[in-house]
Amino acid sequence: MRGPSRGPVPVADDVVLGEGVVIHHRELVNLYGCTIGEGTSIGPFVEIQAGVVVGARCKISSHSFLCGGVTLADEVFVGHGVMFCNDRHPRAAIDGRLRAPGDWRSEPVFVGHGASIGSGAVVLPGVTIGANAVVGAGAVVRADVAPGQRVAGVPARVLE
Repeated sequence: MRGPSRGPVPVADDVVLGEGVVIHHRELVNLYGCTIGEGTSIGPFVEIQAGVVVGARCKISSHSFLCGGVTLADEVFVGHGVMFCNDRHPRAAIDGRLRAPGDWRSEPVFVGHGASIGSGAVVLPGVTIGANAVVGAGAVVRADVAPGQRVAGVPARVLE
């Protein structure tokens, strides 16, 4: 059982928070080296890594992970448990040693204005999701999604 709260736990010093950002259960959120736009709401158990840029008035639901290189435009909805990936060839070790930051190339992900990403979706490296696009819950997005397009499935396919 958790003891009494001693007040909010601050986010890292290198985080830029816009005016009116709401971080639900701040002690359960991990933010470092990122920029969060005004009026954005961040749920508990969310990690947002260095180099991420989140636009204004976004909603990031609980248990989501935004790795370095992810950019969300304004008014993007991210459902519960959404995972963004930036490493196309993940490995723990290389040449008999643990991989260091310089041992891989991060591939950026961009999500356009007003797009929605359903709970449990996985967005793979190098993907662009266009403005007002909708990604269905549980989808695995491995290719670009055009503006306004709706995709779902594993792998994600365009819905008619």
